[in-house]
Amino acid sequence: QVQLTESGGGLVQTGGSLRLSCAASGRTVSRYTMGWFRQAPGKAREFVAAIIWSGGNTDYADSVKGRFTISRDGANNTVYLQMNSLKPEDTAVYYCTARSGVAIIIKPTAYAYWGQGTQVTVSS
Repeated sequence: QVQLTESGGGLVQTGGSLRLSCAASGRTVSRYTMGWFRQAPGKAREFVAAIIWSGGNTDYADSVKGRFTISRDGANNTVYLQMNSLKPEDTAVYYCTARSGVAIIIKPTAYAYWGQGTQVTVSS
């Protein structure tokens, strides 16, 4: 079992920045892919970004490319999502997630482990 604990959400103005953190515990994630999804009210959960822990390969949704950066810290077993140039349409609950394996998959059903979610609100 992998436990994921997110932090770092909040309220920010358009154009601002936030950094989300996700601490993994329970087992080593060296052979895992970790990612971030988000869900806005009335919408389906959507892929934001993911990283293969071992090689550092990353992928992003088109809507966040150039603005968001996913990274990992092996010493602290933590994944980060740096979000810059935030827009009102980025408002959502952001979920950290993990799956066993070294492939980035953008479907939420491929991920077995989820955090509790953290709210990000971008005001216009």
